[in-house]
Amino acid sequence: MTNQPVEGGSFESFPHERISRFLSLLTEGGQAFLFDGGVATQLYEKGVFINRSFDEVNLSQPDLIAGIHRQYIQAGAQVVTTNTWGANRIKLRNYGLDSQLFEINLRGAQIAREVAGDVVWVAGCLGPLGVRIEPWGPTSFDEAKEFFFEQAKALQQGGVDLFVLEGFADLNEIHQAIRAVKSLGDYPVVAMMATNDDGQTLYGTEPEWFIRKLDEWGADVVGVNGGNGPAPLLELAKRLKAATQRPLILKPNAGLPRQVDGRLIYMASPEYMGEFARQALLQEVRVLGGCSGTTPQHIRAMSGAVRQGAAFRGGEFSRPVSVSEVSSANVSPSQAQPASHWSRSIAERKFVVSVELLPPKGLDTEKLLERSAQCKKAGVDAINIPDGPRASARMSALAAACLIEQKVGIETVLHYACRDRNILGIQSDLIGAAGLGLKNILCVTGDPPKLGPYPTATAVFDVDAIGLVNMASRLNSGFDLGGTSIGRATGFSIGVGANPVAPDLQKEFERFRYKVEAGAQWAITQPVFDSESLFRFLDFSSQFKIPVIAGVWPLMSLRNAEFMANEVPGVYVPPKLLERMRACKTTEDQRKEGLQIAHELITEIKRSVQGLQISAPLGQVELALALI
Repeated sequence: MTNQPVEGGSFESFPHERISRFLSLLTEGGQAFLFDGGVATQLYEKGVFINRSFDEVNLSQPDLIAGIHRQYIQAGAQVVTTNTWGANRIKLRNYGLDSQLFEINLRGAQIAREVAGDVVWVAGCLGPLGVRIEPWGPTSFDEAKEFFFEQAKALQQGGVDLFVLEGFADLNEIHQAIRAVKSLGDYPVVAMMATNDDGQTLYGTEPEWFIRKLDEWGADVVGVNGGNGPAPLLELAKRLKAATQRPLILKPNAGLPRQVDGRLIYMASPEYMGEFARQALLQEVRVLGGCSGTTPQHIRAMSGAVRQGAAFRGGEFSRPVSVSEVSSANVSPSQAQPASHWSRSIAERKFVVSVELLPPKGLDTEKLLERSAQCKKAGVDAINIPDGPRASARMSALAAACLIEQKVGIETVLHYACRDRNILGIQSDLIGAAGLGLKNILCVTGDPPKLGPYPTATAVFDVDAIGLVNMASRLNSGFDLGGTSIGRATGFSIGVGANPVAPDLQKEFERFRYKVEAGAQWAITQPVFDSESLFRFLDFSSQFKIPVIAGVWPLMSLRNAEFMANEVPGVYVPPKLLERMRACKTTEDQRKEGLQIAHELITEIKRSVQGLQISAPLGQVELALALI
């Protein structure tokens, strides 16, 4: 292949080695690639406003562009994109800059290349032309191809390793961009469409169709970018994966932008984007990055997820440079609060017992406090307070826990669910809980509203249990979600749920692994009725060396047993136990048999776990205490 220099700039030789390695790693299938975030977002944050051409900054403020690339590389990006998304002739003409097209694109590529060196890949960025092409508008296919070609040629001369085409709504238009790039040689092409939340493009093209066409036209990596945040793209990934064998790329915006004092602020936190990256990797998405609103802090969180994923898969992830942590690394938080009785007992390998009591449905807390006092007198270590179990509306678990600790003087384990709060509310609640003296938290995702009496209620789920553990761990280090010191660290003892009888055990095991990586210190299982399932889970979890506390539910009647077997997600009651309950003629006999079943289970599992969480069905504490 022979390349000729374009007048006005020095020619950069075809970067064979870097391109070969990129394509080789794509083919091998073990490598996950992390692109950078939104260059335009960073320019806006640094005072370059929307009445200017962001692409022209390559000429007027090259050091500013270089600094942005450097920040993304330090955050862990393996591929940086040139600041040229809008640097085609038609868009530059709107600013009177079309005569400088070559210089803007050449310099954009050169700046990225100078910062990236030979370690990080540089992607020449092409965006839509900004006009409609046939059959929707007067610009012909060949004209569109020529517009893309002149831009791509300048980027080629600046030394790019691959091309990224992003933000396209018209499938015909991105086809011409692919044709233009392919005419330059065997450069890798990453092609992305912009879609609505249902996965359709602006013109109604279904994702299965456009992803197949991108594949057919020779794009090496295919996917989507932009949108209303990570969640819709994660859902869309399932459909895309079924339609192509090519590696997938997802580059979401950092949530929906909101205007605050005249500035656009994207609301998704770095932790949320990190959790998105973990979930995407679980779906075998090979290439990740961020679009509008994605900062170096977001990329750093995503980089951590990619590194974890590579470690679990035995794959490769090369962090390009050593990172000097900015924002919060040189701030020393105060020492964490003293450890709780619960966490000290676990750390000292003592056998712990907690009793689960539901918060009241109304304002009357007398029974809850009386039952908690009974448990304290019986030597129970803590009271477990569920958070809206089965999507029910009860007194705040946080408020109930505070009342118990303050009025009864026994520690609580606060269940905290992600269902009802966004990440701002979660952070506020956790800081408030720590301020009120609560020390033990069980991080759970939460039951969806459809399981409860208000099935039309909106669920939030900004994060799941894994993300919640990450948030609590970050607060334990003394920093909020934005990396700002909160002064005294929260000092939570962090637990997570586990389900030994999950329908998809492999997924449950993977999620448990991620919870431990995020900072979980102990785990409590769902109510267990089958010891074999529990032992199977313990065999798996033993590698992580965190204590496991078994959930135990004393069956109080046949009706209760059938309810647990048929209505409670994540619980398995073996048929032989149901038969034992059916064989009992009276309610009292059924109650005694339920206690006997629980005693037998405890005897069988007690030496293998570090504690028990015993439920008190319908608040009947005497059933729970009879098992201690």
